[in-house]
Amino acid sequence: MGEVAGVHRMKNRVQILRTRLSNCYVVEAESGVVLIDAGAPGDADNILSVIGDRRLNLILITHAHFDHYGSAAEIRRRTGAPIAIHEADAENMHRAKTHLGIVKGRGKIAAAFLPLVERFYDPEPTEADVHLHGGEDLGSYGLDASVVHTPGHTIGSCSLIYGENAAFVGDLLSNTGGAHLQRYFAMDWPALIPSLEKVKQYRPARIYAGHGKRAMNREELEGL
Repeated sequence: MGEVAGVHRMKNRVQILRTRLSNCYVVEAESGVVLIDAGAPGDADNILSVIGDRRLNLILITHAHFDHYGSAAEIRRRTGAPIAIHEADAENMHRAKTHLGIVKGRGKIAAAFLPLVERFYDPEPTEADVHLHGGEDLGSYGLDASVVHTPGHTIGSCSLIYGENAAFVGDLLSNTGGAHLQRYFAMDWPALIPSLEKVKQYRPARIYAGHGKRAMNREELEGL
């Protein structure tokens, strides 16, 4: 199920928070921070303890799977920060749904247990405050970053390009067992490669995925 409360601060103003089921990222912005993904239900205390007394400017959800948006509504209640997600995934988050699409390989095991896991975690229906389309500049939230629509894993999956230094790619990529393109769950498998190429064109130095113990480097990204 993953490691609880693993936190690592990077030199490029990014804190990696490994919650029970996925990675979240706290990115330092002007006069506050931005949270990228919000873990599963029950992860709010863990995430907020990392944010501390810093102002939370935005909660950006990379895609509408409950292990990424599950604590977003609770964090919003406790901080007042708005929640943003791509418009194509907003309805699933609003209905607390996780659609895996066409499942391959070992992903079939996870898909079989998904109804049981969802009943255990009981994700909260979460309405977005901001509907993204791709191309948004997050300067108004104090962050030198832009949103890129990178569909495939879900129709509304998004990545965040942070200056010239980093990319946050949700579950487009994974670094579990080595860097690789999503290989278990996709709503649109043919869209994954074009989405990967979108990220590659920015040549980020570090790539932060939704799962895995460390960031990828540029050479690993180029080798995919």
